[in-house]
Amino acid sequence: MLHIAEFLAPTPSAVWTLAKQAGVNWAVGGLPFGETFNGIDAPWDFLPLLRMKQRYESHDFALGVIEARPPLNLAKRGLPGRDAEIDAVCTLLENMGRLGIPVWCYEWMTDFNWLRTNTSAPSRGGSVVTSFDQALLRDAPPTELGPISEDELWENLEYFLRRVIPVAEQANVKLAMHPDDPPLSPIRGVGRIMRSVENFQRLLDLVPSPMNGITLCQGNFTLMTDDLPGVIRHFGRQNKIFFVHFRDVLGTPERFEETWHDAGMTDMFACMQAYRDIGFDGLLRPDHVPTVEGDSNANAGYSSFGRLYAIGYIRGLQQAVYAT
Repeated sequence: MLHIAEFLAPTPSAVWTLAKQAGVNWAVGGLPFGETFNGIDAPWDFLPLLRMKQRYESHDFALGVIEARPPLNLAKRGLPGRDAEIDAVCTLLENMGRLGIPVWCYEWMTDFNWLRTNTSAPSRGGSVVTSFDQALLRDAPPTELGPISEDELWENLEYFLRRVIPVAEQANVKLAMHPDDPPLSPIRGVGRIMRSVENFQRLLDLVPSPMNGITLCQGNFTLMTDDLPGVIRHFGRQNKIFFVHFRDVLGTPERFEETWHDAGMTDMFACMQAYRDIGFDGLLRPDHVPTVEGDSNANAGYSSFGRLYAIGYIRGLQQAVYAT
């Protein structure tokens, strides 16, 4: 069954209350970074995760996905110290299994995560969104660690998966790879490999396992294909869509902007039909919403009021599609 969820940082806030008031019962959580327990436990150890899970549950949220990672850049680059980073991931997966948290959303973006060149691009009615323009990075310096090729990233990803997939299988925790954002390579000399439908199929075939799958982030995938509903069906037939980010954009990988959920270039109704047709069973959350009048843009893409609009829009689509 498709469940509408919301990303809720581990510390309770007004967003928790707003999400509950909007009828959301499922949380996509982070990790309890920055919280002191006994001075020994890491955020991926059992007791910190237990306390975090109990916190969500005390506010009537079921925790279905963890969308945060231990440090992983050494593993992505194949540098000394990567095995210790991978050990931390294995610990996280083992403890998620013990606590019944079924999905871990991770990514393979080296040196930097999702990237935008503007966090206040004008949008409908004076709202603002994030945007990206590759031309503005033409003279950007390389990252501190320097270039890395796509071949190296694939080699390091295979090493990582061969270590963690057996642990995930034992713990019954699904690994849901998030696309590169933007799906473009290279950026500042850094290769990006999770940027095409073909590369996602390569990921699934690299280390075959029921636990090796995808976060279907629509905003990225719609920049990879002219037929997003077809891609949803392609991976859905393989039972490889473990988690969904429901959002939209306008443009190309080289130049695009985020949009309101009803104003992008994707047929969102057809996407919802595709999730119904494949029998998607998991969490779907809105992502990267506009910042609107009266709200803060300090955390661009995650304004509280914009999320409420997105939740309502998604719920309407769900009810219309699943009623037919």
